[in-house]
Amino acid sequence: MVIARVDSRSGFQRRGVFLPTSESDIWRSLVSFCVVRVAIALVFVWAFWGLSRFQLIGTYAPRVAAAATISFLAVSIILFLAARLRAITHQLHLSAQVVADVVSLTLIMYASGGVRSGIGLLLFGSLAAAGLVSRGRMAYFHAALASIGILAEQVWQFVTQAAPANDFVPTGLLAAGYFAMAGLSHSLTKYARGAEQAAIEGSVDLANLAQINEIVIRDIQDGFVVVDEAGLIRQHNPQSEAMISGLADANGRTLADAAPQLAVLLTQWRLDRGRIFPMTHDARTQKDFQVRFVAIGDDDRRATCPTVVFIEDAGRIRLQAQQMKLVALGRLTASIAHEIRNPLSSINHAAELLQDDTSRTVADTRLLTIISENSQRLDRMVQEVLYLNRRDRAHPEPIDGAAYLNQFVLDFCANEKVGMGAVRVEAGECARLVFDRGHFDQVLWNLTRNAYRHGDKTMGSVLIRLGLEPGDRIGLYVCDNGSGVAVEALPHLFEPFFTTDSQGTGLGLYVARELADVNGARLEYITDAAPLAGATFRLSMLKA
Repeated sequence: MVIARVDSRSGFQRRGVFLPTSESDIWRSLVSFCVVRVAIALVFVWAFWGLSRFQLIGTYAPRVAAAATISFLAVSIILFLAARLRAITHQLHLSAQVVADVVSLTLIMYASGGVRSGIGLLLFGSLAAAGLVSRGRMAYFHAALASIGILAEQVWQFVTQAAPANDFVPTGLLAAGYFAMAGLSHSLTKYARGAEQAAIEGSVDLANLAQINEIVIRDIQDGFVVVDEAGLIRQHNPQSEAMISGLADANGRTLADAAPQLAVLLTQWRLDRGRIFPMTHDARTQKDFQVRFVAIGDDDRRATCPTVVFIEDAGRIRLQAQQMKLVALGRLTASIAHEIRNPLSSINHAAELLQDDTSRTVADTRLLTIISENSQRLDRMVQEVLYLNRRDRAHPEPIDGAAYLNQFVLDFCANEKVGMGAVRVEAGECARLVFDRGHFDQVLWNLTRNAYRHGDKTMGSVLIRLGLEPGDRIGLYVCDNGSGVAVEALPHLFEPFFTTDSQGTGLGLYVARELADVNGARLEYITDAAPLAGATFRLSMLKA
């Protein structure tokens, strides 16, 4: 049969080589044949001793028949016990069974009048069984033993008891039949082996296909639901449960009961197969999704045909669109960065020169301030967009957190024109963190600038706290004492180009999270255990 092996690298079953039946199967067959042989021997004993007045067997040589029947029963019992105990090899045991049958049945046939008694026909069953178990050319060897046995018995009858010569014809035909039976059993065995091989190979293919289907169903990004004609849910994947809460453990339930909103859309689609549905929102999961329906079967124009409902995560679609937009924007900005920054530098420099003019009026000062602030804003926007292309340039290194933060606060206050006491640092003795130095500076700068902008800009309005966290990580908290983030803005907090400040670019928090991800860190907004009353962002980093 075919042995199905499992590839440890892929997990799939692979077809093996063609091998004989297993040892246990062969021994079970030998035990069964021994039981049949014991039953036949008991029938001979009963026919000879119990029905002696009818002289069914042993007509010409009763003593030989008596010895042969008793010996046949004894040897059959011994072979049965040997098969149960597996005392010898199965090939030797099988040959011993055939030899016992040939000797015993030939002696009983001799004692009962030779080939005319019909006892030689019983060897057909023994040879057929032996051919099926041996599954090879041993069947012809066993047929040769049986043929030699009955031919020797017929020669002895002809020599000692003057049996007619024409008895050699049925004897020869019987011997030829033994070889025919051996050939037939050998051919049937080969056919059975081929069918077994095909069946096992088919089962391996089906097992692999089932495993592939399971992997696809589990790992596909979109959700799907299979609905039959009666509206019962036959199958769905975990992604569908994540987007539609009612689909949890929904197999066997009606779609109208598990997801009424989806059932309404399915009904509308069955009335108009070309309809495209708008984005739908699930109130429990707070997920937006897009549905698409595909009919199953040849007759897909029926009103109630089985249907597959594909559920696409609209959030993932929006994220992909954002990524494409940001990539295009990053490439564009990178290509024209110098063309943008050079005029900005000239404008900034000209504004600084005009500010030195003592004859300027108050209106001129206000206009120069507007020019300077907007030039800095444009320069910051270009710089933040340029960071979108630096995700693959991270070079993490150990950083002394306490020393770095103290120097950072000095640089931040000097560049952002912030009072020295506005930003406080709490960094006790903690382990060194692992981060790309340039990325860490950009992330911390964005967070601190946002905190100062939304705080009350007084002494200690911004707090930067650094400390150890469970799991060999370091936590950096940037807090302000402002009003915090509005509840309706929380879902969009880290989206690109989302801002509640007219002076903001909407890229600061997005760039900060992207740079944190590429350094194995995690940036999040927390609402519990906040050191100050306003907004608190936590950056969880690796420890060196």
